[in-house]
Amino acid sequence: MKIISIIYSLALIALPFGLVSCEKQSEADSLELLNVSYDPTRELYQDYNKVFAQHWLAKTGQNITINQSHGGAGKQARAVIDGLKADVVTLALAYDIDVIAEKTGLFPANWQSRLPHNSTPYSSTIVFLVRKGNPKEIKDWDDLIKPGIEVITPNPKTSGGARWNYLAAWGYELNRQLGNLDKVNDQLYAQEVEQANEKAQAFVTELFDHVPILDTGARGATNTFVQREIGDVLLAWENEAFLSIKELGTDKLEIVVPSISILAEPSVTVVDNNANNHNALAAAQEYLSFLYSPSAQKLIAKHYYRPALPEHADPEDIERFPQLIMFTIDKVFGSWQQAQKTHFNDGGIFDQIYVKGSNK
Repeated sequence: MKIISIIYSLALIALPFGLVSCEKQSEADSLELLNVSYDPTRELYQDYNKVFAQHWLAKTGQNITINQSHGGAGKQARAVIDGLKADVVTLALAYDIDVIAEKTGLFPANWQSRLPHNSTPYSSTIVFLVRKGNPKEIKDWDDLIKPGIEVITPNPKTSGGARWNYLAAWGYELNRQLGNLDKVNDQLYAQEVEQANEKAQAFVTELFDHVPILDTGARGATNTFVQREIGDVLLAWENEAFLSIKELGTDKLEIVVPSISILAEPSVTVVDNNANNHNALAAAQEYLSFLYSPSAQKLIAKHYYRPALPEHADPEDIERFPQLIMFTIDKVFGSWQQAQKTHFNDGGIFDQIYVKGSNK
């Protein structure tokens, strides 16, 4: 009896240690990541997360769960700065990621050099989404300021997509005034460029006079146009426009491709310190690197984004992307930092435009 009692006591002593060991083993067998992204990527990452989880399990034997957070890119960046524990950010524009790096020090300032194509695994552009039959005959940017036209676009202060919309419109008018965007950075045309920028500001000011509602993000603006049926034209990410038609059908909506638009380049990076704090740095790095894999690039094209490596996509998915002239932000505005300072910072041109329009 005494021997049995001793064995039972030893078993009780050992039991908690056994439980701890099982818990540690369970933790090692699973992992979670948080991807903080912008509005229109919900469907893409829902599918990508499944593909990546299978890849990670096969590679490491570890189960992984990826949680998603979506909203206007500017608001999402602010949330990470304020403490949202993102392991990766996949935002609408590089500037918002630069601000996170600057304000928090959670990852290095040279983050764009860590992945191919300046950490841009896919791109898009800005197109017009109109009602079936295009009843208002909207064909190009200048049609947006015709009498009676209501334009739906989100708020550039909170939405990355809205900033792309705004700059695409500005670049259109610059091109119309100059006849050639190559003149923008040529000192021989400095005076002409200055006058063209004044015309562009007047054009964008008039454009926003036609905007009845400023949603905080691109998906909210899409819902305003598609679900609430407000407005005559939606300025949209190309992928968002395709997705709307897929969901509602070609009998409800159609895409109008303008003569010129901007090359919209969403960017991605690991938030090193956050990921490292729960032993997820390797997984977070792989999560973004795998976006450049053939299977991921094919999936990206299926979700209506333009893949960085189109040779990996199905040809029929590439063929549906319209051909149009696209300019880069660096070519026309110098850099995202310059564009943000001039146009979107407090007191910048957008604030002047919006206050002016609100006072009418």
